[in-house]
Amino acid sequence: MKFLHKHIILAACGLAFTASSCVVGKKYQREELHVPNEYRETAALTGDTVLLPYRQFFQDPALVALIEKALSKNNDVAVAMMSMEQLELSYKQAKKGLLPTVDFSAGANRNWLSKNSLNGSLSEQFLQSSYMDDYSATIKLSWEADIWGKVAMQKEDAKANYFAQKENLSALKTRIIVQVAQAYYNLLALDEQLKVAERNVLLGDSTLSMIRLQYNSAQVNSLAVEQAEAQKKTAELLIPLAQQNIAIQENALSILCGSYPAAVERANSIVTAVPSEVFPSGVPTVLLSRRPDVKAAEYAVVSANAKTGLAKANMYPTISLSPSIGANSFKLNSWFDLPGSLVKNVGVNLAQPVFQKRQLRTAYEIAQIEQQKAAVQFKQSVMVAVGEVSDALAKSKHADERLVLVEKKTASLQKATNDAMLLYRSGMATYLEVITAQNNALQNQLEAISIKVDKLNAVTELYRALGGGVEE
Repeated sequence: MKFLHKHIILAACGLAFTASSCVVGKKYQREELHVPNEYRETAALTGDTVLLPYRQFFQDPALVALIEKALSKNNDVAVAMMSMEQLELSYKQAKKGLLPTVDFSAGANRNWLSKNSLNGSLSEQFLQSSYMDDYSATIKLSWEADIWGKVAMQKEDAKANYFAQKENLSALKTRIIVQVAQAYYNLLALDEQLKVAERNVLLGDSTLSMIRLQYNSAQVNSLAVEQAEAQKKTAELLIPLAQQNIAIQENALSILCGSYPAAVERANSIVTAVPSEVFPSGVPTVLLSRRPDVKAAEYAVVSANAKTGLAKANMYPTISLSPSIGANSFKLNSWFDLPGSLVKNVGVNLAQPVFQKRQLRTAYEIAQIEQQKAAVQFKQSVMVAVGEVSDALAKSKHADERLVLVEKKTASLQKATNDAMLLYRSGMATYLEVITAQNNALQNQLEAISIKVDKLNAVTELYRALGGGVEE
């Protein structure tokens, strides 16, 4: 019997060793993406291999504090971190796939047998009882030979999912950083709009007082007074609108930072909040090592490739060993009376799917299609990444051009407003010219603020599109 057991085990191990090289899954290889050598828009970028941490990129201490608060308290980030912990546990479990499983069982049974049965008559004859006890304790080991490389593919799948989630978390954090920054810049812009409105209300008061004096001295008619009053109201209407938008933006920014709506501490001017414009340079292919969403998309292809291999392996036979050892007795006092109560068993199992209503073949074909879909989505993520960088470069470049033009326009309109007031006082210009000059200046100031925000958002978006920055 021992000879037979030994040969069963040796035969199973030999078969497993012989087939161990028969891995059915293919190793992942990235396809050629044909990425262009340069972006559509160019910019003076420096630091080819250095990613800029957000604490260095954003110069405003109040903004940095808000970003840190958002990264630690934002609920979306908290959920993503929990998902990564789940995948980490799955990855750790997958790494133990080659280990056997061990089960322990113990039990006691009492059976009342029929007196007319063979066992019943024997029990009455030898045990002098109408029942028969059975006490057993068994340790059973089960181990499946990894013939087709299933464990390696399971580990690859779990590892890819874990690192994909890690990259998704990085992408989420970068997106949160950008959202906080852009909300902060919008808030500063609204502050600037409020200041512009208040300054124009004061200017309107001065103009209205002057026109009323001329009306009282019969130099102008009541139409001039009404026009000046309407121009003042135009500026006054901007104040409650700006205050409303400030409150709404503060509420949104507070929630983004993981707290209930409240006032937000910020800089006094939008000029002091300008971020650094030092970006890593390089051709678009460098994005593959920087953009976390692109890396996550590639990990999805790796995972799909492993799943395809597993689906194919499921169509092949499996070999498993199931030895067990334990103690068995019909008397409690001799249950663990070894070696008399010792019971041993060894089994070698070969299972080959024969007819599964084409389920296994269909699962394999579906897995192949899923892998192709993941590969296409990876290519799309690279294209989107290159497009987002090009978009951000274009926005930043043309925002600079608009800023230069609006500054010149601001100087011209400021001079026009001052000249209109001087000419009006000397009787060489009409009140309509004064009001028109003031209204044009007001609209230009609001437009200048909008362009400044566009520039800040473009720089921040370029920071995200290039992959963001590593944390210190």
